[in-house]
Amino acid sequence: MTDLTTSATVPAKPPMRFRETRRLTRTYCRSFSSVLGLALVALFLFVAAFGPWLAPYPEDAYGAVDFGAKLLPPSPGHWFGTDQVGSDILSRVLIGARTTLQIGLTVTGIAILIGVPLGLIAGMTGGWISETIMRITDIFLSIPGLILAIAIVGALGPGILNAMVALSLVWWPGYVRLVQAKTLSQRNETYVDAARALGAGPLRVVFVHVLPNCLSPIIVKASMDMGMAILGAASLGFLGLGAQPPYPEWGAMISTGRAYLPDWWWCTFFPGLAIYFTVLGFNLMGDGLRDVLDPRQR
Repeated sequence: MTDLTTSATVPAKPPMRFRETRRLTRTYCRSFSSVLGLALVALFLFVAAFGPWLAPYPEDAYGAVDFGAKLLPPSPGHWFGTDQVGSDILSRVLIGARTTLQIGLTVTGIAILIGVPLGLIAGMTGGWISETIMRITDIFLSIPGLILAIAIVGALGPGILNAMVALSLVWWPGYVRLVQAKTLSQRNETYVDAARALGAGPLRVVFVHVLPNCLSPIIVKASMDMGMAILGAASLGFLGLGAQPPYPEWGAMISTGRAYLPDWWWCTFFPGLAIYFTVLGFNLMGDGLRDVLDPRQR
């Protein structure tokens, strides 16, 4: 006799990684400020990627001069007005976003490449090697970052490349402190002892077991440092030590336009607004990532 009883099909559970991603997404989206920060960063990345095609007068970002159109107020023809040589400010702001993104990525990336390995070495080795690394780090941390960057650029000479080098040399100590503290808390955990008992070498322990557990605070700090690096580069540009005119960099645009305040306010207002929203976006996004990736915050 044939059994006609059919068993109900039990729906398969989604993979663990998918469930975890969905949970993290929900946690992030609960905060309006985090979503706002993500939207601002996404807008900034979009402008940086497509700025040369979005700009109505792309040639104005590379030194084109039209004295017949200088210092025009915002209008349908020039939404952000024009500067002292007749260049369209909207075009320069849009194309300058790519320069700003390059600065943020370069400074943060070099700081991570220097600071994370030194922090891992200091945390895992101990002894005189750790003491030497941490005392050098303390020396750098004891000097105000912007003052040190100004001194380095003063020695190397003004320019966008030298400004990025200077900011990178200022930024790495924070990663050493962060990674060294995290490594100290992880190196004696049970899973590390188990890996050593199974014959894992020092490099495998560091890169396979310790470093992945240090990634969360590194990601959060890097997202916030992107905004701070952009602000630092703008500060050097404002002081005349970063990008030089007519290079389309927001800080240099503010530095050039301040001579025309307050009558021609748009020369500085719109580049400053771009810096404000970009830095705000990265900071808000960093706060949201901290809430998602740090269990203590959850």
